[in-house]
Amino acid sequence: QVQLVESGGGLVQPGGSLRLSCAAPRTIFRRNAMGWFRQAPGKEREGVSCITAFDNTFHANSVKGRFTISMDNAKNTVDLQMNSLKREDTAVYYCAGRRKVVGYGPEYYCAGVYEMNYWGKGTLVDVTS
Repeated sequence: QVQLVESGGGLVQPGGSLRLSCAAPRTIFRRNAMGWFRQAPGKEREGVSCITAFDNTFHANSVKGRFTISMDNAKNTVDLQMNSLKREDTAVYYCAGRRKVVGYGPEYYCAGVYEMNYWGKGTLVDVTS
């Protein structure tokens, strides 16, 4: 069974920063679009940031300008740098992957939360003073 492993969550004050990392098997990393999704208490899971290539990324409006998704081909990791964190960013963050579909960019994958093929177990980000 494919396993995506997240790390880097924790407790942070508003305005602070955290960096999440997702390690994926090499075969999954190379063939899939990857993304970060989150689920806050009582809310639906939503796409936050997705990436199909190192220079092809998408960020939801709620995090644009504050979060940055990147990939490291040598380490087979997808990172999410989160700056200027707000209380409303509090959620469990999940790494996910889906086999790339020709002709579609990263926004397509972030919009299709229920179509993602592979999931990590999640890591909690708690923004509180």
